[in-house]
Amino acid sequence: MIPELGRYAILLALPVALLQGVLPLIGAWRGNRHWIALARPAAQALFLLVLVSFGCLVWSFLNDDFSVRYVAENSNTQLPTIYKFAATWGGHEGSFLLWLLMLTGWTFAVSVLSRSLPDEMVARVIGVLGLIATGFLVFINITSDPFVRLLPAALNGRDLNPLLQDPGLVGHPPMLYMGYVGFAVAFAFAIAALLAGRLDAAWARWSRPWALAAWVSLTIGIALGSYWSYYELGWGGWWFWDPVENASFMPWLVGTALLHSLAVTEKRGSFRNWTVLLAIGAFSLSLLGTFLVRSGVLSSIHAFATDPRRGVMILLLLALVVGASLLLFALRAPGSGLGGKFDLISRETLLLSNNVLLVVATGCVLLGTLYPLVMDALGLGKLSVGPPYFNSVFVPIVIPLFLLAAVGPLARWKRSPLPDLLLAMRWPALLAALAAIIVPTLMGHWSTGASIGAFTAVWLGSAVLLQIRKRLRSGNPPAAYWGMQLAHLGLAVAIVGVALVKNYQIERDLRMAPGDTTQIAGYTVGFEGVQIVPGPNYRASQGQLTLARDGKAFAVLHPEKRDYFSSAMPMTDTAIDTGIFRDIYVSLGEPLDHGAWAVRVYYKPFVIWIWLGGLLMAVGGVTAAADRRYRLSQRRTASLKGVVAS
Repeated sequence: MIPELGRYAILLALPVALLQGVLPLIGAWRGNRHWIALARPAAQALFLLVLVSFGCLVWSFLNDDFSVRYVAENSNTQLPTIYKFAATWGGHEGSFLLWLLMLTGWTFAVSVLSRSLPDEMVARVIGVLGLIATGFLVFINITSDPFVRLLPAALNGRDLNPLLQDPGLVGHPPMLYMGYVGFAVAFAFAIAALLAGRLDAAWARWSRPWALAAWVSLTIGIALGSYWSYYELGWGGWWFWDPVENASFMPWLVGTALLHSLAVTEKRGSFRNWTVLLAIGAFSLSLLGTFLVRSGVLSSIHAFATDPRRGVMILLLLALVVGASLLLFALRAPGSGLGGKFDLISRETLLLSNNVLLVVATGCVLLGTLYPLVMDALGLGKLSVGPPYFNSVFVPIVIPLFLLAAVGPLARWKRSPLPDLLLAMRWPALLAALAAIIVPTLMGHWSTGASIGAFTAVWLGSAVLLQIRKRLRSGNPPAAYWGMQLAHLGLAVAIVGVALVKNYQIERDLRMAPGDTTQIAGYTVGFEGVQIVPGPNYRASQGQLTLARDGKAFAVLHPEKRDYFSSAMPMTDTAIDTGIFRDIYVSLGEPLDHGAWAVRVYYKPFVIWIWLGGLLMAVGGVTAAADRRYRLSQRRTASLKGVVAS
């Protein structure tokens, strides 16, 4: 009964989405107030239907309804409850329903929080989002119905992939999808502005909080995924340049450029065409990521699907969205004007350089991700593009980007004298040069990569502190200013973590029997032995290792090797002693002879700073989105609407 309700809800959602997508757009075009008024209730009804469908799928998992094929393929009676809930999006069909829930949730938020905006603008935005929802509802109903029944019902399920049985599954995919889909709102605002022929500061101001919210969600999602890979896979890595990781990283890069471009459009009326193209690009790359993950073209620990029909339909939808939006841009953008003029040395120029570098970096990642797929599709052989390519191409592009990020906020709009900028940056330059020498010396041996990283991080971080000190002299800055500085400071913190862990981590692959010890970076790691411990749906060999420094034990680590009842593949559960300046990371390998085990031990200096930096960036985005100026501008718009109406 409940699964059937979910299926009927998702079927009924299709005509509602079509109504939401077509009538408000026609109403805004013809000035029909009644059709415009349908936008908000249609969006809210669609969200309710998708929410009901998603709730029915959750119910099916929590109640072990193995008459639903998707539940039988991704759950088991012994699966812990929290993972039964998360298994809802642990496979292709459920993850796509979650994607649709996020899309309709964002649309619902627009319908509720945009009452102060012009009704025609809101109708266009909601209409565009309705058309996107229509496309994905067609996809779900044709190729990815999560409520297909099994007759007779299975007695038990296959179980969720053991690799996904982790708390990371609870938080990472929803936050990632929220960011992916959130850029659909920025895209819809851009298309609405093109349809209205109104690429002005007001449109940028209305769109900016939504773009910030999407960017924050994607930042958190990527950071959670990186940390999950770090502690779950047992390799000790935090970023592998996996194609699916790249699929989320590319819209984040373009989304970062979009935020900077929106700031210029809002404040100076410039970069209008840039901003529209970046909004289109961010969402298009989100759709491309959806295609890569769900088409079956990739072999990845993250990829879900193997049905080629799904990939073809997503590719068609991607082509339709990109083609239609670029055609509209070509027709409408030439009449938008160029905006305010600015000199070669100005904040606008620096932000434009920032955008160019971000787009070029995205292009390099896109090339490295798609090139092997294209070569394989053309029958020209299988290629592997890995970290050596990305590190050698991507890093030289982003270092100038980081250096510009320090200078940009100090420059003035329109014109900024070069001597003033050079004078302002003398102290950050001096501190950065000292850090480039001192940090590698303190770490024990010289590393050029660490020196460059230290210079870049201190250059950026000290410039942030200098800017805050200067700004406080002229009064209390707005929340958007604090958000920008927090995000830049978070970037500096993350650069420290990346540079130092990459150049100074230590790895030991050992054979350890009970009583054996090893030394790593001044720490003593002692192997006490292995015991068998039961789990809810697995049996684990749990190691016990003691950590000591200067002869004093201070921690006990318990890495595990788990054998899940439903899988023949053993899984590694690492153990990490985390500190602000280092991690001691231990994973248990295979059993050897005479009670010995293969053990891998890592010393990872400053690795936690990578995720602390990501957290600071996300907090900065939230702070900027909460700026009261956005609320005041919406109130002014509402007041103007009231005056016009009266």
